[in-house]
Amino acid sequence: MPPLPPITQALLLINVAVFCLAQFVGPWFLQLFALWPLGGNFLPWQVGTYSFLHGSIGHLFFNMLGLWMFGAELERLWGTRRYLQFYGASVLAAAVAQLLVAALLGSPYPTVGASGGLFGLLLAFGMLFPNRIIMPLFPPIPMKARNFVILFGAIELALGVYSPAGGVAHFAHLGGMVGGFVMIRYWRGQPPFGRRRR
Repeated sequence: MPPLPPITQALLLINVAVFCLAQFVGPWFLQLFALWPLGGNFLPWQVGTYSFLHGSIGHLFFNMLGLWMFGAELERLWGTRRYLQFYGASVLAAAVAQLLVAALLGSPYPTVGASGGLFGLLLAFGMLFPNRIIMPLFPPIPMKARNFVILFGAIELALGVYSPAGGVAHFAHLGGMVGGFVMIRYWRGQPPFGRRRR
C-alpha cells in the first residue's frame, strides 16, 4: 500500500485530533466552530471549521474511511495544491447549501462533519475513474465508481426531500458534490467557464 500523500494525511490527523480535543473542552467549542444557521450563533470562519468537527466516533470513522479511500488517490493524481483547492471548494459549497436550506426550513441546529468535502471527492472519483470497481460497505455489492456516485447522489436527494429534518445534512452533501462538479468544469474550461485552466 503506497504511503498517504501529505494533505490527506494531514486532514486525517487534524480531524482525529479535533475530535479528541472536543471531548474535553466543553460545549463552547461546538458553539464557536460548528456551522450555525445565519442569524443564530453563526460566525464567518464556521464555513470551514465545521468540517473538522464530528458528532460521534462512528461519524468520524466513516468520513475518514472515505477520505482515505477516495482522497488519497485524487491527491496523487492532482498534487497537493489542486487537491486542497478542490477539497476546500467542496467544503465551502456544502456550507453554503446547508445555510440556505437551514434558512428556508428555519432550522436552529448546527452542522458538523467532513461529509460535504467527502461527497465532493466521491463525485470527482466517479468522474475521473468511472469504470473503477469499488466495494462499498453499504450495500456490499461491487459496482463501477460512476454507478456508485449516481446511486449515492440519488439517495441523498431523496432523503433530503422526504426527510429534511432527519438530523443529517443531506443538502450539504449534495452541495459538496455540486461544488466539486463546478470546480472540475472550471479546470476543464467547460461552460459556463472559459478556456482550460492549468
